Amino acid sequence: MYRIGIDLGGTKIELVMLDGAGVEVFRKRRPTPRDYPGTLAAVVELVKEAEAETGQRASIGIGIPGVVSSLSGKVKNCNATWINGQPMDKDLGAMLGREVRIANDANCFAVSEAVDGAGAGKALVFGVILGTGCGGGIAISHKVHAGGNGIGGEWGHNPLPWMTAEEFNSTRCFCGNADCIETFVSGTGFVRDFRAHGGEATSGIEIVARIAEGDALAEAAFERFIDRLARALAQVINTLDPDAIVLGGGVSNIDLIYQRLPALLPKYVLGGECATPVLKNHHGASSGVRGAAWLWAPGELAAMSPEACA
Repeated sequence: MYRIGIDLGGTKIELVMLDGAGVEVFRKRRPTPRDYPGTLAAVVELVKEAEAETGQRASIGIGIPGVVSSLSGKVKNCNATWINGQPMDKDLGAMLGREVRIANDANCFAVSEAVDGAGAGKALVFGVILGTGCGGGIAISHKVHAGGNGIGGEWGHNPLPWMTAEEFNSTRCFCGNADCIETFVSGTGFVRDFRAHGGEATSGIEIVARIAEGDALAEAAFERFIDRLARALAQVINTLDPDAIVLGGGVSNIDLIYQRLPALLPKYVLGGECATPVLKNHHGASSGVRGAAWLWAPGELAAMSPEACA
């Protein structure tokens, strides 16, 4: 049983095909056309090319930086704005002659890491993407938990927990609210805070590199960042109590996070102790596109007719 995963972003469309063992047999990417008909045509072309080269017909899952509304059946909240308001899964399904599943890209990341990544073997995985923004996704028994509104895991757009007087009402988020977690613990937020306290850097990795050089501003900025991350993740643990939390995005490459975070979590987790592992992702930048492929569970593929998926 073969499966295709597609990562559809504002600048590129990437496709992978996996065989029944989850081994990659085909990969290709191309620029994203900046119009809806062109995007549909590009996806269809990639699928046909993958299937022609491998001689296999596959299930299709797509990750997008947005969601499909459970109320309207149309895409919303996507930074590839030309697909907002469109029934993309239905349109692609008609063009490709089979069901197409679409999920938020952070949910795809969570599924990928839950199936055969850092969270393999765990029943409930909370996936976190710390990059330009701050995304989150929930995988339960290797399946996406999107919720009735399609926003399951969107922890980044809750207020930062246990705010200090200095933090309160100090940031504005693109979503329209103040003091969202995203504005503090994303890579963008980390750099913003460092600059606000007199530092100058372009990335969180650059800030952390200066700690080894004895930069006091960098050390102080990281202490604020890691404490805020601990508060934000403790809120998730207190609510969901996942079996594992897996970090992705550029910020996840800061090894100092995994060294210092475990000691801070018990301060904020109910009961004063925390056994939840916080892990670095296994599949890196490929997690999203692999997770889109895993939107179809093995049992579902096996139950499909040969006409639907050979």
